[in-house]
Amino acid sequence: MTPPKPEPVPAAAPLSPAPGLFAHLRQGLLRHPPFDQMAPAAIDHFLAHAQQRYFAPGEVLVDPAAGEVSEIFYLRQGAVTGVRGLAELSGGAFQYEPGDLFPVSAAMAGRAVTSTYRAVADTFVLALPTAAMHELARQSPPFGDFLQGRILRFLELSRRALQVAYASQALAEQSLETPLGQVATRAPVTCGPQAQLRQALLEMQGRRIGSIVVTDAAGRPLGILTRFDVLGRVALAQAPLDTPIDRVMVQPVHTLDVGQTGQDAALLMSRHGIRHVPVTRDGIVVGLVSERDLFALQRLSLKHVSTAIRSAADVTTLRLVAQDIRRFARTLLSQGVQARQLTALVSHLNDVLAERLIELVAREHAIDLDRLCWLALGSEGRSEQTVATDQDNAIILSDAAPAAERQAVLAFADAVNRALDACGYPLCRGGIMAGQPACCLTLRQWRERFAHWIDHGAPQDLLNASIFFDLRPLAGDLSLAQHLRAEVLESARRTPRFLKQLAQNALARGVPLNWLGGIDTDGEGRIDLKLQGTAIFVDAARLYALAHGIAATNTRERLESAGARMGLALPEYEAWVGAFEFLQTLRLRIQLESDGPLEHPNRQQLAALNDIDRRILKESFRIARELQQRLRLDYER
Repeated sequence: MTPPKPEPVPAAAPLSPAPGLFAHLRQGLLRHPPFDQMAPAAIDHFLAHAQQRYFAPGEVLVDPAAGEVSEIFYLRQGAVTGVRGLAELSGGAFQYEPGDLFPVSAAMAGRAVTSTYRAVADTFVLALPTAAMHELARQSPPFGDFLQGRILRFLELSRRALQVAYASQALAEQSLETPLGQVATRAPVTCGPQAQLRQALLEMQGRRIGSIVVTDAAGRPLGILTRFDVLGRVALAQAPLDTPIDRVMVQPVHTLDVGQTGQDAALLMSRHGIRHVPVTRDGIVVGLVSERDLFALQRLSLKHVSTAIRSAADVTTLRLVAQDIRRFARTLLSQGVQARQLTALVSHLNDVLAERLIELVAREHAIDLDRLCWLALGSEGRSEQTVATDQDNAIILSDAAPAAERQAVLAFADAVNRALDACGYPLCRGGIMAGQPACCLTLRQWRERFAHWIDHGAPQDLLNASIFFDLRPLAGDLSLAQHLRAEVLESARRTPRFLKQLAQNALARGVPLNWLGGIDTDGEGRIDLKLQGTAIFVDAARLYALAHGIAATNTRERLESAGARMGLALPEYEAWVGAFEFLQTLRLRIQLESDGPLEHPNRQQLAALNDIDRRILKESFRIARELQQRLRLDYER
């Protein structure tokens, strides 16, 4: 039996301040952001200025003909679809559901909407005049922040929820996003370059500290001496205790600025095998951050894992140590570390492991690494590797390499590929590996190959070759790749036909939103987060980077640089980055929650997501579609 249709609420009826009504509506609001972060008085302000409305199925709430937006809507019950003009023909709708606020962007910009918003069910909303919206945004920071950057605000809420969910597994609370100015809060212990060694050691012993920073009269760092250095530079060297410290200190000293993050410090420690980093402000030492500061409560640290990898004597040992990369990634995910940092750290450790393997196998095969360059391609080249990733690599040989040398290098590269496979990095199904003849070429041959792709390549050729445009040198003679990269950027930028073909390939990927704007899943209720999600942003970022001569290979850096060079508003390309990184986070969660290999490491069950993550997933897909619409405007004319 069909239930009777609810009586419509008069359009101009402001809410009664009756306590019972307010309490009922307030309870509904508190289930959704940003209201769950707002003070009670701010929520009451929203309710006091809102009007209740009812819209029948098919009825229009607002359209472009209405002119400048005069109110925003909070959807209490029902569903609303926004359709943008001709976008309806290509599935360009976006569906709003209970808890959503719209049309926020138009209201904030003081313009008309560009879509037609239509009820697709019996729909009840609270309509808030834009004047009251702006007043509330000034009074309530959570409300104002949400309006300014909805996707970014949703991301923060999702990150917090994830951190809570993983709290029982967390090994540390220190976030690698924290600026070093907040980590290194104690004043550093320093001395001048002529201070006697005895004085410095007594100071370290008396204060129970592991290092002392040597500075000039202005406080600028000159060097550092740590407990670790004392053994080799003082005890074994039999340095007299009246020796000036500048004769035994480590120099130059690696420093970071107060605005840089814990992640920057962790990577610096790993790359240089150090445990202490002086922190400066305007070049003056103001603090010191140690490995213990960053990873005090962790059983695993970045330096611990990277040191174990670098000291591995054989592939068998590396295979065991490689398992620590997944464990370390799971620890960071439990801290709430964001996708861009987590993938950067995972990629860094994968680089360390690959470099060590290359070094070990080159020694076995008597290969001179100075005569070649090992390239990282694809997600590794972009420093965006997740924990379930296969190999994509290649080699550049010097033009002077004879045929016999190339055969020896191919045998070496094949051995590296097989060793990487043994360490948990599967062989590339498409054969994009350095041990394949097509991926082991001289610099001249690579130049010719890129020139063919750019000048004459068919769309399918470019689809298969796209990951080569993410090349990054990893080992050997890095200058070989640097020269090639510069030439490729310049040639691509000057070839409109090539850029248009890249755009066509990028637009061939469909965003999984149905004609009503809801998330479109497969027969099992799942979405492929890579093919239907992150790949859309990766393709667009690569295209814009090549079009604007941007040397970066990382998707985030490419999107930020391209957005700035194209003169776009900061919120637009910040939203691109936020959506991409949320999709990356979901991929990492799927992969890290599994104890073993996954058959489908990028497929997300939609029903398994909580309310916040499901909303932001849909918002991310909407942003992906808008990015594709920009590509159409830029390259399909």
